Amino acid sequence: MLPDSHGFTTTADPTPRRAIKCVAPARVNLLGEHTDYTGGLVLPMAIPFVTQATISPREDGLYTFTSELLSKTLTLDHTDRSPARGEWSDYPVGVLRKLQERGIEPQSFDLHITGNVPFAAGLSSSASMEVASAMAMLALATVLLTIEDIALLCQRAENEYVESPCGIMDQFVIVAAKAGHALLLDTRSLTYDHLPMNKGRLAETQIVVCNSMVKHSVATGEYGMRRIESEEGQAILVKKFGVCDLGDSTLQQLESAKSEMSDAAFRRCRHIISDNARVRQAKQAMFAGHPVAFGQLMLEGHASERDDFECSCEEIDFLVEIATTLPGCFGARLTGGGFGGSTVNLVERTQADAFATALKAAYKKRFDIAAEAYVCDAVDGAMLRNADVLQVER
Repeated sequence: MLPDSHGFTTTADPTPRRAIKCVAPARVNLLGEHTDYTGGLVLPMAIPFVTQATISPREDGLYTFTSELLSKTLTLDHTDRSPARGEWSDYPVGVLRKLQERGIEPQSFDLHITGNVPFAAGLSSSASMEVASAMAMLALATVLLTIEDIALLCQRAENEYVESPCGIMDQFVIVAAKAGHALLLDTRSLTYDHLPMNKGRLAETQIVVCNSMVKHSVATGEYGMRRIESEEGQAILVKKFGVCDLGDSTLQQLESAKSEMSDAAFRRCRHIISDNARVRQAKQAMFAGHPVAFGQLMLEGHASERDDFECSCEEIDFLVEIATTLPGCFGARLTGGGFGGSTVNLVERTQADAFATALKAAYKKRFDIAAEAYVCDAVDGAMLRNADVLQVER
């Protein structure tokens, strides 16, 4: 490998001659919601849905983006620097733009996207597409980047090109996950640990994700407002106590500053600080292999999202409430950005299929909506899945 002045490495033979396939999983977050843009802790895991990006070199100075899942083919000239179009292709194009800004210029290519990650389910189909695309473009350019660099590049593509104010969690776990484990990520330092989902009685459980099939129209604007309110409270705590962010803050500090911030900011911050504490407690429960303790933390996290962060909805609350009445369920909560999407449930392995069936039936009876349920174990992230491809051996 040859070192490069941009801080990455490239192979001596930079001319791949065949199609390259790279895959990236989806993710579900177990605990630590809306904490990743305020320096907090998150506990996601990768799940067995994938986006596949197939990239093929071409010689005419054009980039093409196609998908069998989504309409509209996009073709761009090598020199194109146009803004986002509000279409699916914004995600891989955003990745290309951020690579170009870093000085990495893949040769002309055809990029084709396929996969089975459910859309609008809170399972991060967008980050999965970004990471798969990044892996493919890097392999074509014969460039190796670190886990941190790939995750940050994909986050910047979504923040700055797509203009969605997501945190780092989705992209990071999709790159760095390990089978049989959840990923405890400190979103400020980007340090992380793989925590066992296969220890003690936790090994006898599975994750059941239930897609409510609803996404309320307030989601995008309300998500942005929640972030503004969280950062409003954070700024007051930083000024008053000298903390770095909410990741360093305590509930005692927040309570003492309550009169200096709006009620909304106070409650958003209370959710974030308490969810950080729940992630720390979850680490202890996981190493002890204790699903009862872990499930209780999930239920407390949902109550906090519902009441303090106010990002739940009637359908999601119903799914969580019913889940707790079904045999084998240790805990349940809203996962993802909220206002619809999915719940995540910790369930006895022998009961998982029956749990999923009963939950869908109760939801259908109440709302006349056919929910989808996915029984999952933790799988490898994109870096491990594409290890051979990333060696860029031709």
